[in-house]
Amino acid sequence: MRVMARPVRLPSYAKYGAVKTTVDGVTFDSAAEARRYQQLRILEKIGAILELRRQPAFPLVVNGVTVGTYFADFRYVKPDGELVVEDVKGWKTLPIARLKQKLVAALYGVRVVEVR
Repeated sequence: MRVMARPVRLPSYAKYGAVKTTVDGVTFDSAAEARRYQQLRILEKIGAILELRRQPAFPLVVNGVTVGTYFADFRYVKPDGELVVEDVKGWKTLPIARLKQKLVAALYGVRVVEVR
């Protein structure tokens, strides 16, 4: 008699212990990101920021070659026209994330602000 082994599904967890959180029907990767979204929504409602966007993508193209894509957490425009790109971090940024942030700055002229 043969016994068939069943695959065992291990519980999934976030790399740094972040807990997915839903706000206004939108699911965020962490509670910190959800809180920041709520803060930014309030600022948008009172006119302190404009054009709030979640998960903006920045293609990283060097010499015509796409080397990756950087996904920030938020992007918005200040009333003076300044574009702000934010990444919510609960931990120290990994070297690859810092490299991508530097590429975004070089390619798009936008500094990525880390919010803790």
